[in-house]
Amino acid sequence: MCLAVPGKLVSIEGSDPTFRTGRVNFGGIVKDINLSYVREAKVGDYVLVHVGFALTIVDEEEAAKVFTYLKEMDELAELTEGFA
Repeated sequence: MCLAVPGKLVSIEGSDPTFRTGRVNFGGIVKDINLSYVREAKVGDYVLVHVGFALTIVDEEEAAKVFTYLKEMDELAELTEGFA
């Protein structure tokens, strides 16, 4: 199953909005994400991420709900693969 997972944008690299990347925290797991689709995203925003791309900005409450549902469904294993 393919999922988009919410995470908090903790840093941004690059000044060109087309090629910006950011580090996104998914409940303790931090990954580098492409921000090309969310040019208006800023540090502190929650973004919905699918296959390494932030697709949209979501509010913190919605992000928390989705993350809770994913934990309940045990669908977060893919995020933690390769991490100790």
